[in-house]
Amino acid sequence: MVVVIGHRYDLALESRVEGARPEYVFETADGVCSKQSFRTPELLLADVLWSTAADRLLVPEANYGVVGVLLAASTEYVAMTESSARAATLCERNAAANGVETAVTLTTGITELEGTTSAGLEETTGGGMLQLPGVPDERTFDAVAYAPKPYTPLDVGAQRILDAASRLAPDGLIYVAAAKHTGLARYERLLEDVAGAVESAGSRDGFQVLKATLRGNPANGFECRTCATVREFEVIADGIDLSLVSVPGVFSASELDAGTRLLAESAKLSDGERVLDLCCGYGALGTYAASAADCEVWLTDDDRVATACAERALEVNDVEASVVTADGLRGVAAECFDRVLCNPPTHATDEVLDGLFVGVRDVLRSGGELLAVHHRELDLRPQLSAFETVESVAAGDEHVVIRAR
Repeated sequence: MVVVIGHRYDLALESRVEGARPEYVFETADGVCSKQSFRTPELLLADVLWSTAADRLLVPEANYGVVGVLLAASTEYVAMTESSARAATLCERNAAANGVETAVTLTTGITELEGTTSAGLEETTGGGMLQLPGVPDERTFDAVAYAPKPYTPLDVGAQRILDAASRLAPDGLIYVAAAKHTGLARYERLLEDVAGAVESAGSRDGFQVLKATLRGNPANGFECRTCATVREFEVIADGIDLSLVSVPGVFSASELDAGTRLLAESAKLSDGERVLDLCCGYGALGTYAASAADCEVWLTDDDRVATACAERALEVNDVEASVVTADGLRGVAAECFDRVLCNPPTHATDEVLDGLFVGVRDVLRSGGELLAVHHRELDLRPQLSAFETVESVAAGDEHVVIRAR
């Protein structure tokens, strides 16, 4: 049985259109966008596209699957992508719960981040066709339907539009639902640039659906177009030179944050240890661990964008480690570790953190330890109640490193 860490929520949507189910049900959870209510731009997209003639639909960043599930009844083939492992799981569950067939792919949605090159980051360029694991390369789509999440950086949203559109058939349609505060003007300019004419296909509560027809073969026109730049930067952590890789939107994208640096300096790793970088982000701690000692290192994060950056960092630094994109500890549940290093997502709910740290106990060997960093103002001890001892081992200007055993 798959268990989602944190609270689970159930939403229901009544249908009033012919050919649809009377009611659609959706499961959501802590950590996904709009977990307790349907998003206006997603419902608006579904309304606009219900009567279109699109036989093959691609839904980037599908959240928990509302657009794809609702339109599956009127569309021959629906593919949904997500960069969050948790959200992708919910897409699959919600498709099954509503009796529809869809393809769900866990991917960055950013062509430049997909895959690695032995020559390093500088040899990889943007553009080309977006790779969708599980979807044949020859599969093209009649339409793309995208509702950027409110916290999506505009450069990343624009890149996802371009890269999703690279999978369109000639004269394919692209629909983007946005409001002023989620980048409407930027996306309209982008579509005008690549398609020429842009029209409004519908509006509701400040959101508007932009519609553009991409004439000719979109894959040919988008080569070398880059909005979200993959960035490599150099840092020194505990005396070790590291090259790290990031894109806009990942945590501390422009520099190594002070908390992660303090945790690296406090780790004191030994050869032969098995080390897990939990909630790894772009992999700073895992890359440090693999560089600092002869360890077996694993890295895991819910965000495929983050783990793609981590894979690049390991490659650039010429070190080896295993990288897993999964919700919490699900991807490493069968493993055992001597050390777990974690800069946890303290913005998450207490329930998410509770589940995360309980899971750490299950993957620690006897005598193993968790090293976690947090801001001084926070107290993680309630979330660490499953451990016998919790102590502070290092302190910086704003952060504290704690050891739990």
